[in-house]
Order: sequence, then structure tokens, then C-alpha cells
Amino acid sequence: MVNEELIRAQLKHVLDVTDYRFLGTRYQGKVRDSYTQGAVRYLITSDRLSCFDVVVSTIPFKGEVLNRIALDWFERSKHIVPNHIIGAPDPNVMVVRECKILPVEIVVRGYLAGSGWRDYAAGRPISGVTLPPGLKMSQKLPEVLLTPSIKAPSGEHDQPISEAEIVQRGLVTNELWQRVREIAFALFELGTRRAEQNGLILVDTKYELGLVDGELILADEIHTLDCSRYWVAQSYAENFERGTPPEMLDKEPVRQWLLSQGYKGEGPIPNFSDERRSQIARHYIASAERILGATLTLHPGPVGDRVEQALRAYSR
Repeated sequence: MVNEELIRAQLKHVLDVTDYRFLGTRYQGKVRDSYTQGAVRYLITSDRLSCFDVVVSTIPFKGEVLNRIALDWFERSKHIVPNHIIGAPDPNVMVVRECKILPVEIVVRGYLAGSGWRDYAAGRPISGVTLPPGLKMSQKLPEVLLTPSIKAPSGEHDQPISEAEIVQRGLVTNELWQRVREIAFALFELGTRRAEQNGLILVDTKYELGLVDGELILADEIHTLDCSRYWVAQSYAENFERGTPPEMLDKEPVRQWLLSQGYKGEGPIPNFSDERRSQIARHYIASAERILGATLTLHPGPVGDRVEQALRAYSR
């Protein structure tokens, strides 16, 4: 049971902005801040919440939850592909190998949801893949699909791209892309099996792969609530037959609330009350525990101070 008082108290201690320049050159992403020193990158997962490629609020314990899921999955998947992890000196931190990220985001889909459904409903192929007519929203796909996208400039949405075009444009060699495909499907299969064991469905997910001295490695995050879509398996069939949305463990409920407020990523951001932020925190924590199949012991208090102390000790 998630401790409501703990979440409420943590509202004033969220990690929003970092400034640890003693670690090296700083780069701020939507959720993660990173610092580079030579061949090492320090990744700090903040408590920022991003929807529609815009930071819309901060959520207590969100950074810790995401980081711990990612670390767990990096460990579980290292037999499939090496990853960038060097160490984790704090619950919000990963110390990783600096790598050259491939200019293509790898998206694997097992069900028709999200942007895949929106493209299909509009009569468009999904990253060059044309699906048969008559499919419904949230339906299981005839086969698992790889639907890549090309990275857009900061602040813009990534654009779908076909596998053939990736090779034709020289973004990735054909040989390397075949290896990427093999890894992506193997990771998704691993995630699917574990999700099933925990009563969940891994609907779709994104992977980031990069190169270190010519070696292909898994980077960024894996199977977290921010990069993956999870549904509750027990109620899926009944909800699908009724035409009602699945029970979701990802941040889609937040997106839907924003859409109900008329927000699609542009204009003033709707107000996130402390109650709503606490509600989202409960959702993230409870969802993470279902994904991991374990109860989380969280680390309350000023996150920024704790992270800085841990990083100063680690980087000496």
C-alpha cells in the first residue's frame, strides 16, 4: 500500500532542476539531465513529467521509480545485448558509458494503440507498414511490429520512418539494422514474458541503441512507464469486447486528462494540483511495483541534495 503521507510530504522535495557542473558538460532533456566527462556520462532522472514532448509538472518519487525500473531491466536483459551501465550511486542516478546513439528510435508494438492507432485510424501506414482493414483500437496485432521513428530536433515530435528508408538514407547500414531488429524483438519477447508473469501486457515500447567502439549497446532506459505502455491482463479481454479502454499502468491516463482539458502540447499547461500530482505519484509507484513484481522502499527527503552528495563521493 502506497503511503499517502509520504507522497504528500515529498511534494516539496521533488527533483526539478539539477546543476552538478562538477560532473562535466551539462545537457538537459525532458526528464533526464546528463553530464559528460570523456567516456563517462552521468544520467540523473528527475521528477519532471513530460507529455506531448513538453514538461508539464513534477511528480514525487517519479525519477527514482523510473530509474529503478530501468536498472532492473538492464540487468535482466544483458544476456541479449550489452548495455551502457557502469554504476548506480543513487536511486535517481545511472553512471554509463558514453556512446553514439543511433539516429533512429526503435519502437516495437504488440497491440494497436497510441500513435500507431492514430495513424491506422487515419488510413496511414505505420512507419511504412500497412495493416489489414477492420482492426480495432487496443486490438492485438497479427504479429509484433517494428515501427521506427527518426529523431527530430529538440522540442519537436519524432517522425515515423520505414525500415527500408532507414537503410536507403544511410542512417544505419543494412547489416547493423538487421542486428538492431534481432535485438529489439528479443527484448520485447523478454519484456512480454515477464509482464505476463506479473499479470500485465507489454503493449509497446521504445528502445535506444548506440555504439561504443563499434559494439552495439542498449542505452537510455528500458521498459519503464515513460517509454512503454502496459495494460492489466485480467481485464483486457472484457474491456476490449465492451469497447472500453484497457486498465493502463503507463502515463496515458495523464495524456487523456490533458486532452480533456484541451491541451495537446501547445499553449498554457493546465494546472496540476497537489492532489493530482499525488494521484499520479501513487499511479507510478503502484504500477512500478506491478512491473517489478516487488514492493519498493522509497527514499524520501530533498532529492537534489542527496543526489549531489552521492555524485560528489562517487566522482572523486
